[in-house]
Amino acid sequence: MPVGPDLRRTPEMTKARVGILALQGDFALHQAKFARLGANVTLVKTTNELSQIDRLVIPGGESTTMQLLMDRFGLRQPVIAFGKEKPTWGTCAGLILLAREVDNPLIRPLGLIDIKAKRNAYGRQVDSFIADGTVTFDQTSSTLEMVFIRAPKIIGYADSVMPLGYCDGDVVVARQDNILVTSFHPELTDQTIVHKYFLEM
Repeated sequence: MPVGPDLRRTPEMTKARVGILALQGDFALHQAKFARLGANVTLVKTTNELSQIDRLVIPGGESTTMQLLMDRFGLRQPVIAFGKEKPTWGTCAGLILLAREVDNPLIRPLGLIDIKAKRNAYGRQVDSFIADGTVTFDQTSSTLEMVFIRAPKIIGYADSVMPLGYCDGDVVVARQDNILVTSFHPELTDQTIVHKYFLEM
């Protein structure tokens, strides 16, 4: 069966050593998606595992719990140091943790991307929804199915931050240098466009 353009592998993708922070959240779904694209995947729970990868995903989950576990396992400063040099992607709760500023005093964000995030901006679990949005990667625009579950909203960003995706007028994908964030959960659909883009950053 021919491979569609969404699953076509490139040398950059198959050489990538992707780590997924696996302290809490939906890391297994990201792992499966990257495996489909041929990437080498490591579930990261220790600083030693962090040292063996060249890009990192902070998945969706519960941002306060994830923060607590990062501190408990001594990963906060190592992840900050990693994110200052290497591609790092945060989805949903990961976006909150990567932000420069969050509207909740319980969160001490890592400050790796100059955005302000609002937690649960789209409502609680019962308010979860799926909508079509658009993303523009490498000057190519695509329609993308987006799953929002207790999703954060980007309510402010610096001029150095590039909006790359929108849904109903909201910025839901953004990038600053080597840091990528998404408000929604790309791992919950069959599409691989965002994962592929991250592998080629």
